[in-house]
Amino acid sequence: MNVFCRPFARLLLVAGASMAMTPAFAAYPEQPVRVVVGFPPGQATDVIAREMSRKLMEALPGSNFIVENRPGAAGILGTRSVAAAAPDGATLLMASSGTLAVNPSLYSSLPYDPVKDFQPITLAATVPLYLVVNPEVPVKTVAELVALARAQPGKINYGSGGSGVTNHLAMEMFKSATGVDMTHIPYKGGPAAVTDLMAGRISVMFETGPAVLQFISDGRLRALAVSSAKRTSAKPDLPTIAESGYPGFEAVPWIGLVAPAGIPKPVLDTLSRESMKILHEKEFEAKLAALGAVAVGDTPEAFAAYIKSEIARWTEAVKKSGAKVD
Repeated sequence: MNVFCRPFARLLLVAGASMAMTPAFAAYPEQPVRVVVGFPPGQATDVIAREMSRKLMEALPGSNFIVENRPGAAGILGTRSVAAAAPDGATLLMASSGTLAVNPSLYSSLPYDPVKDFQPITLAATVPLYLVVNPEVPVKTVAELVALARAQPGKINYGSGGSGVTNHLAMEMFKSATGVDMTHIPYKGGPAAVTDLMAGRISVMFETGPAVLQFISDGRLRALAVSSAKRTSAKPDLPTIAESGYPGFEAVPWIGLVAPAGIPKPVLDTLSRESMKILHEKEFEAKLAALGAVAVGDTPEAFAAYIKSEIARWTEAVKKSGAKVD
């Protein structure tokens, strides 16, 4: 070998040995991934978690995403378990506006911090609320409802799925925006409230599309408006509350994927990239629309900023409602 080539050859041998000793990063995920849902099977958060988990397994060959329902205490039990999990990408949380934006001001003490304990991955979907009345109530628009409520302060009863839940807080936002006084009748869950609304025991409420769209279609409920900033594809002719005379009004529950804080950036990048691809697929958007949800799919940075803004929005609603859970 030429004398001038020997040093270069030695460098190649050293570099090769060094590369051989450096462990290669395995493709994510190396183990089954638990996607924790803090609510029972069948609810919107659970359905979206299962659909996304199935699509993630298709996008990441050899992976196994398992949805684990851990209901209890308004989603707190499942959320706490993910906050305490190792930040290795093996445990994720399909969170909601309730768990990350409402609970911090509703509960005097929480076993997790919605900002410090989690790494946002993507906002999966928003779930607009429909303002619905019993057909016997003599109103067909938001303006007519407001006029009736002003003429009968405190006499119109509105229902919710319970004190402090999102449809209760949305109505408190509505009352604040319109200056009306209505009486709150809390129920143990939305279905019971919807049943009483159709029976005429209460007059009005906010509720999600999956719970009321069929009843709107068959005439058992009348829809006045939707709580989102934009109209929904499910009812494109239905105006928003903002369009109905109250600009800026928006009260929309949402669902999003997060991980324990400190998740490795390569894992975060993979989950973010694949989740956004899924949520931007036309077929997937249509599937969520059929559930009354609107697919979003944004970046971790955008979702983090959104969570902070939503904490502020719902904190104000909780204060106005006077709701508190010790």
